[in-house]
Amino acid sequence: MSVTNDLTYDQRVHKVCMSLKELNFDVLLVGRVLSDSSIIDRPYAIKRFQLFFKKGFLFYASYNIRLFVFLLFQKADVLHANDLDTLFANWLVSKIRKKEIIYDSHEYFTGVPEIQQRPLVKKTWEKIEKLIFPKLKYVFTVNQSIANIYKNKYNVEVKVLRNLPFKNKIEKTQTKESLNLPLNKNIIILQGAGINIDRGAEELLEAIAISDNLFLCIVGSGDVIDILKKRSCSKDLINKVLFTGKLNYPDMMQYTMNATVGVSLDKDTNINYRLSLPNKIFDYVKAGIPVVCSNLFEVVAVVNQFQIGLISPSHKPEDILNTINKLIDSNDENQYKPNLQKAMEVLNWENEVKVLINTYSELG
Repeated sequence: MSVTNDLTYDQRVHKVCMSLKELNFDVLLVGRVLSDSSIIDRPYAIKRFQLFFKKGFLFYASYNIRLFVFLLFQKADVLHANDLDTLFANWLVSKIRKKEIIYDSHEYFTGVPEIQQRPLVKKTWEKIEKLIFPKLKYVFTVNQSIANIYKNKYNVEVKVLRNLPFKNKIEKTQTKESLNLPLNKNIIILQGAGINIDRGAEELLEAIAISDNLFLCIVGSGDVIDILKKRSCSKDLINKVLFTGKLNYPDMMQYTMNATVGVSLDKDTNINYRLSLPNKIFDYVKAGIPVVCSNLFEVVAVVNQFQIGLISPSHKPEDILNTINKLIDSNDENQYKPNLQKAMEVLNWENEVKVLINTYSELG
């Protein structure tokens, strides 16, 4: 199994590896190591490449060359490629060694905003996808909307494997006080590995600035973090925001469980965001906190199906603030708690992984 990240924070890949290990597969996960990568200890084998190039064409080219050479000499029965940026090397090895290949598309890769203004880069990824995708037999993706697009483009059946958390309960071992969260305010949490432009973080911060009773906790990293930090130094945001940086999953969930409301405010500015179903939604459910989200189809479908939160009518700070306060006011008697508990009984990895198990069972 291969990814281009450093393995530390990729919960989806970790869950897949754990599930395959429980099925008695010998699992080897391949990624890369960065200068600030943590040492990780996993119950399955890992291999992390140290590469000179860190991003851009030269990174992806050097990674796939290293991956191709490495996989070519591995005694693997199944190759499992995560996202388009590992697919080419895996596919070549699968053809040469006549091995089965599984492709797991974590997002609509050719629709990510980072490449929309870079036509040559986008065209390259589209050519790779167009070359390989129609030849694939086993494909997963994270929601039905993306599965439908791939089906319509390439006439390939795509199974949905959402990135849901394990059902097991995480003990709340930290308090607001121990986490440096105020005791006298409602805690609003925004978490994620991609807190980037057009994900509503800037507008959320402005909503906090005009509030009297809210405190914002931002857990994670992304392109706009430095902008948010600079803005948070203004007078109207003093003592209203905490940035934790990247945290491992158990530590992150301590903050989530101490929050009042979880937010997910991606904008409909590109097809990848339009079709997104952020992992944070399911982490909020696991933590037992209601959700305020933007009006994106996949997210709204989950929120409305289980009645676990409210949808902000726009990205205006006033609308975000009003929606958050409305949710807090309506949750005085913890009315969302039973809905969140029911949602967790459905939205968990133990249920979702059956799709993965059935596919690997087909491979024998």
